[in-house]
Amino acid sequence: MLAPDKGLGKWIEDRLPIIAFTRHSLVDYPTPRNLNYWWNFGSLAGITLVIMIVTGVVLAMQYTPHVDYAFNSVERIMRDVNYGWLLRYLHMNGGTMFFIAVYIHIFRGLYYGSYKSPREILWWLGIVILLLMMATAFMGYVLPWGQMSFWGTTVITNLFSAFPWVGNDIVTWLWGGFSVGNPTLNRFFALHYLLPFVIVGVVVLHIWALHTVKSNNPLGIDMKGPQDSIPFHPYYTAKDYFGLGLFLTVYFAFVFFAPNFFGEPDNYIPANPMATPPHIVPEWYFLPFYAILRAIPDKLGGVVAMFGSILILFVLPWLDRSKVRSARFRPLYKQFFWLFLVDCFVLGWIGANPPEGAFVLIGQVATAYYFAHFLVIVPLLGRFERTRPLPESIAAAVTGGKG
Repeated sequence: MLAPDKGLGKWIEDRLPIIAFTRHSLVDYPTPRNLNYWWNFGSLAGITLVIMIVTGVVLAMQYTPHVDYAFNSVERIMRDVNYGWLLRYLHMNGGTMFFIAVYIHIFRGLYYGSYKSPREILWWLGIVILLLMMATAFMGYVLPWGQMSFWGTTVITNLFSAFPWVGNDIVTWLWGGFSVGNPTLNRFFALHYLLPFVIVGVVVLHIWALHTVKSNNPLGIDMKGPQDSIPFHPYYTAKDYFGLGLFLTVYFAFVFFAPNFFGEPDNYIPANPMATPPHIVPEWYFLPFYAILRAIPDKLGGVVAMFGSILILFVLPWLDRSKVRSARFRPLYKQFFWLFLVDCFVLGWIGANPPEGAFVLIGQVATAYYFAHFLVIVPLLGRFERTRPLPESIAAAVTGGKG
């Protein structure tokens, strides 16, 4: 990196102080000295976002957003465009890897209390990124114009008709007509292209907020001096490179050996408005929320519960009143955290199955527990849980009191 105090670096710095800013953010940034590998997934999500944008822009050069040509243009990318298959599989599986990295990032934050003061805005910006990712992924899923794309869009957009008085008008506005058609595909393509750049903007704010309040750590205590921190480079850049190598190995294994593992076979059938697939399911990363939607017998109630399951994360910093951040020192919260994680997997399993028989009851119980975790368990634990004593400092915990 150019030095900001001499040569070309100084010339640029005098006119645009970007070198010192970049150096402070990526090299000198003081980071807690005890971060573990769960802190790797934020940077992995950022790298995946870059891959998604680059592959997406190139794919958009070959894609035709018209209902008569969309499916065939995707097939042409796969067969006739140089390395088109690779670009598409990188993009398809990149979405999956992006959500895996972000979900692990979020659950790490829940376990170590990264949402607690003074990191509330940092947490909010992360939830905004998740919402934008979901919108972007949903619109991208529509673009191949296969059977599951078409009917998935029809089902999900129809949910807005549940809103009283204005519901049908909202659906018509989303579709651009009286059914899912060419205007729908066009506007979804435009927004799918635009939203990743909005995500980049929110990611910049997310990092800005992070560098203002500093990183949390497995102990959940603040840095009290230089002895508690190390520079980000070379210590965490080396650690992140190792994690990146493992992450890319898994990512490329899916791309080259099982590219359709997470996809729906019905999307290799052109969209047919006259034939409904026997079982309409969204992508795996939406399944827990899809299960919550179907767990409520009332349509409007299901929609409210589905959106509420995400929006409730915004008020989590005030639901959890415990003065201790990390679950490492919260014996009861730690157990309930793992129960909550299991509950999310159960919801995902229910969302992948048809809403019949025992699946309905299990989905309702899992949904009730999901909300009980945030609205009952977490507030009560914050009030009555007896926490373990916190270490004196990060340095004392890392060195056993010798540093």
